Amino acid sequence: MTNWRWWICSLLFIATTVNYLDRQVLSLTYKEFIAPEFHWTDADYGTITSLFSIFYAIACLFAGKFVDWMGTKKGYLIAIGVWSLGAVMHAGCGVATTWFVDGIDSVEALRAVEAGSNIALAISTVSVYLFLLCRGILALGESGNFPAAIKTTAEYFPKKDRAFATSIFNAGASVGALAAPLLIPPLAKNLGWEWAFIIIGGLGFLWMFLWQFMYDKPEKSKHVNKAELEYIHQDDAVTPGPDRESPTAEEKSIPFIKCFGFKQTWSFIVGKFLTDGVWWFFLFWAPAYFQDQFNAPASSPLGQGLIFTLYAIVTVVSLFGGYLPKLFVEQKGMHPYNGRMLAMLIFAFFPLVALAAQPLGAYSPWWPAILIGIAGAGHQAWSANIFSTVGDMFPKSTIASVTGIGAMAGGIGSMIIQKVAGNLFTYAEGQGAAFHFMGFEGKPAGYFIMFCFCGLAYLTGWIIMKALVPKYKPVEV
Repeated sequence: MTNWRWWICSLLFIATTVNYLDRQVLSLTYKEFIAPEFHWTDADYGTITSLFSIFYAIACLFAGKFVDWMGTKKGYLIAIGVWSLGAVMHAGCGVATTWFVDGIDSVEALRAVEAGSNIALAISTVSVYLFLLCRGILALGESGNFPAAIKTTAEYFPKKDRAFATSIFNAGASVGALAAPLLIPPLAKNLGWEWAFIIIGGLGFLWMFLWQFMYDKPEKSKHVNKAELEYIHQDDAVTPGPDRESPTAEEKSIPFIKCFGFKQTWSFIVGKFLTDGVWWFFLFWAPAYFQDQFNAPASSPLGQGLIFTLYAIVTVVSLFGGYLPKLFVEQKGMHPYNGRMLAMLIFAFFPLVALAAQPLGAYSPWWPAILIGIAGAGHQAWSANIFSTVGDMFPKSTIASVTGIGAMAGGIGSMIIQKVAGNLFTYAEGQGAAFHFMGFEGKPAGYFIMFCFCGLAYLTGWIIMKALVPKYKPVEV
């Protein structure tokens, strides 16, 4: 049997890694390089990041349907082409700002403007709108990544292997988060922040070349032999013959609005809404937490060691998340969906260790790094399985649409959590000893409250999902 499906899976992993790298270039260049040039305040940066979350959430609602309509190959090509274009466009915001601000004839002149002056205000205002345009294009393209990737795994893997394949490509999220601090600041420092956007954004165009020549549906791929095709389609009622044609007739697609009428869709929505924001909380706030609590900024050796340890644990442990349901199916004879839900229940307990991060942090900063890493690994393992439940329940023609709906719910949940966390930390810090929670005061109390939510979100989500869909019940068109 050939193993072309794993080569396709490796392309999905690379795309997800590039996705996370492109998303983080701004956050890693903002404070040191971009803010001084465009006279941004934290409020300006907050406006850009919050609206990016809104753009992404809305785009996710339609991205899945777009991928189902265009097909996997064209849909994925367009998605990564759009987001790579948006990423590279950031590099031109400096030059474009000079076009719209009177009296500024070069990028170098932007930084030389007196801080607080009217012209500095004009520069910041114009540049914020330009960056918002680029972030909007980036969000539009990036919203297609997960719907297209999940649709690809449904095409190339039987149900018992989908969570494992998803966990592999989904590990690109943690690998991207791990690689970004090591790659982006040196590029910005040595070549200029513009080149960080150009080089990282250009990786997506290289990926498009590989996808164009490597991907075809398994029935049409010259790299997939009969044995592998039969393995891929083992869940289908009809086994593909030697002519390698599609084993079933073309499936009907469920109308987009009708998707909201199924409990299976709402189960996925709830699971994503409650848990996606937890991952983004760890991603956005872990460096700040280490600096606030242990005086270990991300640029320091201790800060880099803590962050590297956290994401190394996430990357390694999360791979087991997709293998566990496969083990349940092959060794215990369980139905793929039942095995997946049992695995999700197990992984829902992992984030509970985050409850101990703040108390054990009193002894060593390494404890929070390890415990948050385990919690993050639990999320990635959970994420791999919850994505695969869509393939269990819905026909392949509708998988990307439902995945997009869930991704939108996750984006909204993430936006709410980030906003709540920021306001909570600001309030707690301002109140000082007057704000306390379970033995902690001030900002540490605020972090402990957020860790408590993060720890309990997955069990809560699993219980609601199980209540909505108590047993395996595929959607019939």
